[in-house]
Amino acid sequence: MTATARGKRTPTELDSGDAPELSRGLENRHLQLIAIGGAIGTGLFLGSGRTISLAGPSILLVYLIIGFFLFFVMRAMGELLLSNLAYKSFADFATDLIGPWAGFYIGWTYWMCWVVIGIADTTAITGYLAEWFPNQPKWIPALVVVVLLTGLNMVAVKIFGEMEFWFAMIKIVTIVALILVGGYLAITSFQPPVAGAPPASVAHLWDRGGFFPTGFMGFVAGFQIAIFSFQGIEMAGTAAAETANPEHNLPRAINSIPARVIIFYVLALGVIMSVQPWDLIDPDKSPFVEMFSFIGVLIAFHIVNFVVLTSAASSANSGVFSTSRVMYGLAREKNAHPVFAKLSDRHIPRNALILTAFCISPSIILVMLSDSVMDAFSLVAGVSSVLYLSVWGLILVSYLCYLRKYPERHEESNFKMPAGRFMSWAGLVFFALIVVMLAMNKESRMALLAAPVWVLFLALMYRALRETRSTAVPIDYDAERIREAEKVRQHVDEYHANKAAQKNRRGSDKAQNLDDESHDEIQKEDGE
Repeated sequence: MTATARGKRTPTELDSGDAPELSRGLENRHLQLIAIGGAIGTGLFLGSGRTISLAGPSILLVYLIIGFFLFFVMRAMGELLLSNLAYKSFADFATDLIGPWAGFYIGWTYWMCWVVIGIADTTAITGYLAEWFPNQPKWIPALVVVVLLTGLNMVAVKIFGEMEFWFAMIKIVTIVALILVGGYLAITSFQPPVAGAPPASVAHLWDRGGFFPTGFMGFVAGFQIAIFSFQGIEMAGTAAAETANPEHNLPRAINSIPARVIIFYVLALGVIMSVQPWDLIDPDKSPFVEMFSFIGVLIAFHIVNFVVLTSAASSANSGVFSTSRVMYGLAREKNAHPVFAKLSDRHIPRNALILTAFCISPSIILVMLSDSVMDAFSLVAGVSSVLYLSVWGLILVSYLCYLRKYPERHEESNFKMPAGRFMSWAGLVFFALIVVMLAMNKESRMALLAAPVWVLFLALMYRALRETRSTAVPIDYDAERIREAEKVRQHVDEYHANKAAQKNRRGSDKAQNLDDESHDEIQKEDGE
């Protein structure tokens, strides 16, 4: 009996007609750098100044703890996505494993998270540009960012991949250079040209009030914006539906997370606090930019300001990409208006991109009304952190349901989550503790109170869309599992065939050039 006969439809049937399917236009190098770029966002470059002021050097432990648990969330996500390549997003596997309501909630909430992140990043870009153009009206760069990123994402998914590749490369080179320079300054006890500043030393991590200088509550307060720093770490999973070989590329991207956390968070911030003691860092500025100003290298200040500007643009670019793909997935399930399920001739969810631009536009008003860019950033970061916790939590719940519903797929998996059942429960307990920590902090408590309002709004919208959903025939993910696996194998075979053909062409061209050179030499000898 076919999927259609059983009353279900396949993604092929859904997408047949006017709209083509999403294109698998991302290569391995794109996915690896997208994953790295997702781990190095605006929360690290701009928000770390606020977290350092709250927690002091203990912020390094905060990042390690969060990174530890999120690694297992990403391993759970990776196993789920690879267990059935018909899953295109979190909403897909939540719908299949938990139920339609879960797919509806996680899809819309993840979409809202990235809308909020887009607002935060646009706000951050405005702040970075103010360092160079203090008299420039704030709404101008905000408007340019929204229009430019939307337009670039309209072209092709490979454009997004290339942009993220180079954005991430800039961030990696800069952070590695910062670690090397800062490490050298700390080892040589460099004396900053600032009155009252002590020589650079690793000892600053514990000799200025201890490793926990603000006490336990300060340590707890550091989790709010630190959580925001990790938002986007799951971008590899969002992009996996458009990469040519997810079974090979996705595990590599996820397994590199621990190294990324240690290098880009712990080492980078440890070096910064060794050169510029934590209590001398301005919480309203980026410590990455301020460190070079602190040591008197003004040209480096401008270079790093450009880098953190590109970092914010990278994160905003990821937000535009993610929201459009999530909205496309929601529309496929009739959890959003069907107009957002339409793809352009370039395989781009154009209508969803236009909606994204419209929803990020309030950042233009926000930067005009707020006196402090950091205050505006902290407000939206808090809201996004609360929503993201529920998304990560539902990924773990989906994994537990997967273990119960498809134990044979878990046994067959080549990318099993380590200690899957135990670490899923441990992660859920950790997220619950984070919510308690957020409730204890005055700034984040307001963001926490906004969460029930969002849940109520979704409940009303879920009920309002009841008739629309009743006309939708559920996608048969089981039927599509084999078809999608075969499609990926075909993509991989074509990719390797093209590479081999290119290699052969290069070899033939080289051989032809050698033959031509030999022929010329013979003619020259004959002439002599």
